[in-house]
Parts: sequence; C-alpha cells; structure tokens
Amino acid sequence: MPRVVLLGPQRFTPTLGEVVDRLGVGGKLASVTAGWQERETEDLDLHEHLGERTVNLRLYARGEELFERDAELASGYRERQELLRALQETYRVRLAHAQAALRELAQRTGNLEALDAARDSALAAIRALDREHLERVASVHAEFERRWRPGERPALARSRRQVAQVLDGVEAIAIAGGHVAVLLNRLRLFGLDRALAGRTVFAWSAGAMAIAERVVLFHHSPPQGYGNTEVLENGLGLAPGIVPFPHAERRLDLGDRRRIGLLARRFAPATCVAMTDGAWLVRDGERWVGGPGMRRLLPDGGLTPMELA
Repeated sequence: MPRVVLLGPQRFTPTLGEVVDRLGVGGKLASVTAGWQERETEDLDLHEHLGERTVNLRLYARGEELFERDAELASGYRERQELLRALQETYRVRLAHAQAALRELAQRTGNLEALDAARDSALAAIRALDREHLERVASVHAEFERRWRPGERPALARSRRQVAQVLDGVEAIAIAGGHVAVLLNRLRLFGLDRALAGRTVFAWSAGAMAIAERVVLFHHSPPQGYGNTEVLENGLGLAPGIVPFPHAERRLDLGDRRRIGLLARRFAPATCVAMTDGAWLVRDGERWVGGPGMRRLLPDGGLTPMELA
C-alpha cells in the first residue's frame, strides 16, 4: 500500500507543508487541482506553501485539449456523464423516500422491540440501495472502457505518457479539492488510479473523498432544506476502511446524535471520520495514525479522537 495522508481543509488552516516536512518528503510534488476546473492553474498559494516544489499535472486542461483532438471519445464521454447524472437523480429520489421512512420511524413511540426491528430494516434498505447504486455506476464505467478502450486511443495514450513522465520526476502527489466528480473523472481518464500505486499521496477536501473507497456526498443543512447523505460512486480505493467527511464542522450537524449515529452505522464496517481544519490522518503500512482534529463517528452518535484504527 502507498503512504496516504488525508488532511483537513487547507484554505483557512494550511497544514500540508508541515505534514510533508514531518514525513520527510524533500523532493518535488505533482499537484492535482483539476477539481478547480477552469481555475486549475491558480495554484500559486499551493506552490509557495510547498516551497515552490510543485508541478501541476494540468489534468483538467489536458482533458479539454484531448476532447478537442478526439471528438469521438469526447462524445462517448459526454454520453456516459449524462447517463451517470440520470442514475444519480433516480437514486436520489429513491433515497429521499427511504430516508423519510427512517426519520419517521425514529420519531415514533410505542413498542420498542417492534420499532427497533423496523428501524434496523429501514437502515438496511438504505445500505442496500447504496450498494445497488454503486454497482450500477461501476457497470457504466466498465461499459465505457469496453466500448471505447480509451487507453488504446492515440491522443489519450500520448497524454498519459506525458503525465507519467512528470510523475517519474516527483516524490509525491498532492490532490486538492473542488468538484469531486470532475476531479475523479480526470484522475481516472489519465490513468492515475493505477499510477498512484506505491506513491506517497496527500489529499484534502474533495481530493480526500476521491481517493477513498467510495465517494459520499453530504450536507446536513444545504440551502434547499434537509440534506440527505448520498453515495456518488466508488473512489480510487487508496484510503481503505475510511469514509472521509471534509469540512465536517461546517457541513455536518455534529451535535445531532441521531444523524451522526446513522452515518456511522450506514457505512460500517468502514470508519467515518470528521475532518476539521488542521486535522491529518496517515496510513503507513497497515494502520492509520490520526493527528489532532480527526474524530471518528460512533454508532451511538458520539465522536471520539481518532489516534489509531
């Protein structure tokens, strides 16, 4: 397993440089800011924070250039994205009803034995819906690979070689946040799901979500009202056993024990981790070591500092 470092949000409390130094990474780092989309190259703060040792892989720009050169692949890519959006919308409708049933059961009083069994069954239905959605999304990606064989297309093969050459000259990779779906798509498009194996990876915000085993979208109080936590798709799998919740103090109601407990039970046996500003979590070998600010969500709705897991 590569050495993987998950960091809390970097905008207000940048700790990346400190952790990079702590782990003895003294060489260059490739930076991935594709999630920023058109703002991808506005990475001066990150570059300076790391002692001007970063090389931006420009995955978003490379993708746009690729689609201009290979219109057929671009068409297939858009078709896949439209199907994925449709799948997410239908999953979201079903999830809303399943979540509403669970909330209603949580508010009911009466025979505890009957209610507990019904609540467990309602939660199991949500877990099953999550699994079904992830399987459907994975099948869409597999069909795209089978039909288009993107790695065999000359333009993309050339771009992947260029990215690989950059990676050959760096010691580690830093993956920033932004739009998580765009970020994950670009990482896969240019083969970083395989190229990151065995390398030291630093990731935060959407970057941390993208390299996890599954991408979980969440906001307990979005502008449009009650927010249902939903799965998007499988991630790169570089953070096994962890479900990261970046910006937890701003996007989760950490005082709502019912909702926090449901998250912990819904994604078990994985460990749900609330990532706050200044936090860090390192996987070195087979264990995770947590620094200040990393808290584990408990099935009873509590939170506890995550030191070892």
